[in-house]
Amino acid sequence: MLGAIVGDVIGSVYEGDNVKTPDFEPLFHPEAVPTDDTVLTCAVAEWILRGADDDLAIRLTHWFHLFPIAGFGGTFIRWAGSSSLSPYNSWGNGSAMRASPVGWAYDSMDDVLRHARRSAEVTHDHPEGIKGAETTAAAVFLARTGTRKPEIRAFLEERFGYDLGRSLADIRPAYRFDVSCQGSVPEAIIAFLESSGFEDAVRKAVSLGGDSDTIACIAGGIAHAAYGVPAAVRAEAEARLAPEMRAILSEFLVRFPAAG
Repeated sequence: MLGAIVGDVIGSVYEGDNVKTPDFEPLFHPEAVPTDDTVLTCAVAEWILRGADDDLAIRLTHWFHLFPIAGFGGTFIRWAGSSSLSPYNSWGNGSAMRASPVGWAYDSMDDVLRHARRSAEVTHDHPEGIKGAETTAAAVFLARTGTRKPEIRAFLEERFGYDLGRSLADIRPAYRFDVSCQGSVPEAIIAFLESSGFEDAVRKAVSLGGDSDTIACIAGGIAHAAYGVPAAVRAEAEARLAPEMRAILSEFLVRFPAAG
């Protein structure tokens, strides 16, 4: 969860102004802020903390109304303002960007995948939307339990069918904005697989361009599970969070101290 938030904040200023290099400076732009990725990650974390038994749709809309100008997509905004709150068959990467807490909270792959599906399908009930959330949570779980990168790659490719054999150097030149799970989740995972540390993973994710904050959010969540988050990086990101976000993050880290 923490790494996902850090990735979102760092990538936030590049979503509409892509940078095609990992060597951007500074790491935290003065205008970098948490976006809808962080808001909904907090909503999922709170849902887990309350037992994952209540209506996640209500919790997502609650967090949306707390931060309505955080950069939400138009379809989600219309959904959050509707009376039915029925899922809208989305294949967008919004399901994956909020899934990282699931990978920390459960101690078996079956439980991780079951709750990742639940976290997605209240809005993203399209098979690709569900797959994106499951893949992200599974990658976090595998990384936090010490699975080596070649085994992570092999499991995710076999289970979910994503092509993770491409290189960032091959992807980057032609990569453009793509909000689909199938067009952004594999790229985020590849950024992690090619990384040498947490900051390197986030920088590589941002360097692809496209939906930079979400790609960095997904990659950052996985990288955190593998490497941890440097204290100075964590402090800078947390300083940019609203009090409600810091409160949920703190509570999550108390409940799941390994995620700190």
